[in-house]
Amino acid sequence: MNIENMTIKEAREIANMFARSSQPAQPSQTESAWEIGEKYFLRTVTLYYTGVLVSVTDKEIILKEAAWIADTGRFTEAMKTGEFNEVEVYPADTKVILNRSSMIDANKITSIPTKQK
Repeated sequence: MNIENMTIKEAREIANMFARSSQPAQPSQTESAWEIGEKYFLRTVTLYYTGVLVSVTDKEIILKEAAWIADTGRFTEAMKTGEFNEVEVYPADTKVILNRSSMIDANKITSIPTKQK
């Protein structure tokens, strides 16, 4: 096909091949590993958090009963026991919103810290 000789109809057909749909993308129907109501330890690119999972969206994770963990101590022991060396607890009624693109990994834990340490 010579672009110099292209008809308007042919140009429209090509444009339609690359046009974005006016319909919003549908959420994925795949199963998620996240379990609402479970306690999690979340490792982000800069910080650690613990909390009870309230909600997961395409871009965010929302926790309640959350804490920022400044120092885990020995990591293996912390994951087994839920005890950390340094903890800053959010106020009880605060929902903490974390950006999912900052997540490195996450795992369920049996207990979360509730007091500053």
